[in-house]
Amino acid sequence: MREQRDSGGGERVVVPSPTLARRFWEAIEPVHAVAYFTPEPAEAARAVGLLGWWMGYFAGRLAPLGPLGAPAAKALCFAFAPGRVARALPDAWTYATPEKVLHTRMGAVQAALERVLPATGHADLERLVHLLERAVAGCGYEGRPLAAAWSGVPRPGSLTGRLWLAATILREHRGDGHVIAAAHAGLTGIEAGLTHVATGQIPRALIQTSRGWSDADWEQARRRLVARGLLDQGSRLSKRGGVVRREIENATDRLAAAPVTLLGPSGVEEAIRLAAPLSRHLVDTGVVPVPNPIGAPRP
Repeated sequence: MREQRDSGGGERVVVPSPTLARRFWEAIEPVHAVAYFTPEPAEAARAVGLLGWWMGYFAGRLAPLGPLGAPAAKALCFAFAPGRVARALPDAWTYATPEKVLHTRMGAVQAALERVLPATGHADLERLVHLLERAVAGCGYEGRPLAAAWSGVPRPGSLTGRLWLAATILREHRGDGHVIAAAHAGLTGIEAGLTHVATGQIPRALIQTSRGWSDADWEQARRRLVARGLLDQGSRLSKRGGVVRREIENATDRLAAAPVTLLGPSGVEEAIRLAAPLSRHLVDTGVVPVPNPIGAPRP
């Protein structure tokens, strides 16, 4: 992670270093993110009886784990306000089983990808899917429940379905590692969000609103971080806070290294070369917005 000034010479902006693991994630994350920014998954969730976008989100993302209750779902959805999670689960399972939710979600994201991806040669898409599935084979799932659950989802028959599933397993593997890193640093979900905002990479409104935190929640977390010396009174990262954030990002990259190591530098660079144009197209056509609550940039 490195520091730079914004173009107007204003406050410090903290930018993660472009490690191979990070570049790999940036190249494939928008492919996964079509599940959140296209209408097909939300329409599929409504079609099976789920109520509202957020019920569809939590049920769809956690369906491979089975009919989870609120306590486990809250722990897995680290970044979200517990109340937002509890309003969706376990009630979602009274409308549709996890198996039905998963089946309809897989079909919906495949349809979405087929609609929004640019025209791509079959050989290139097949090669990208092969590389991503090979990278998945390098994942370890100790302490990574979301990635482990998605790794058990049967491989779809279509290339686009396989592409999305592989990208999803890899991003949940990285995401589970990020939660481990943030918790190890002593941060709660909202505190991790505040420090992310304090890097200058993402607006407060985007994180706070999407994750369901109230102004009171935000202010209490801000005061805790100021008291710990991680933020200054202006809600900017202190020197110590910058160190903590850098350690979290470095640990996230380190914990995401196994699939990158399996592919090797040349394999990862090839995967990035094939995936990045797809993801840039998704961003440039407005399918996946930047900035976004995920924190994924245009690759």
